[in-house]
Amino acid sequence: MLTSPFPQNFEQWRHCITVECGIPLTPDFVRERLRVWRNPELEETARFRRLYGDAHWRAVKAWFEQALA
Repeated sequence: MLTSPFPQNFEQWRHCITVECGIPLTPDFVRERLRVWRNPELEETARFRRLYGDAHWRAVKAWFEQALA
């Protein structure tokens, strides 16, 4: 059970992506998301950072990197 509306660790994030959202973490999907999250100049990345903050952006980026590994 989440105590925050946002995942706080890799396992919670993975559950949200794969179970709650039904998105498989395929290498292609993960690489595409990392392409976006690693580029702070993209509007999608800037919007995410404005909405959820830099700490959560860094966490999500790290979780995608962990998923790729």
